[in-house]
Amino acid sequence: MRLHYHRDILLSPDRAMSIKVEAESTLTDRYQTTVPEPVRQALGLGKRDKIRYSIRPDGDVTLHRVADAPNDDPVIRHFLGFLARDLANHPERLQAVDAGFVQRLQSLTTDVDVDLDAALSAEDE
Repeated sequence: MRLHYHRDILLSPDRAMSIKVEAESTLTDRYQTTVPEPVRQALGLGKRDKIRYSIRPDGDVTLHRVADAPNDDPVIRHFLGFLARDLANHPERLQAVDAGFVQRLQSLTTDVDVDLDAALSAEDE
């Protein structure tokens, strides 16, 4: 069985054979594995991304990155990924929020009613 990695298109066996990238990973006792870095890069995979496996009639297996959900904002996802990497790489930059600042924010928003589930008005769109 051969496993072909691809981004958004299915590779024909001839095309897949002309692209040579080899990577290995090992299955754990729980049948889990780490996707090798070259494969993650080729598919544009990030943490928590979903992967779809397709098994062809000839036994070849293809691996696809599952498209983002319609409500998933790729800009927000990439920004949150940036923040997560920055926090992991530079934990010394993390600072506590000053209690006085929190009190000031609370005083400014005490009488403000917000319904996060309400649709935006036409002027706010």
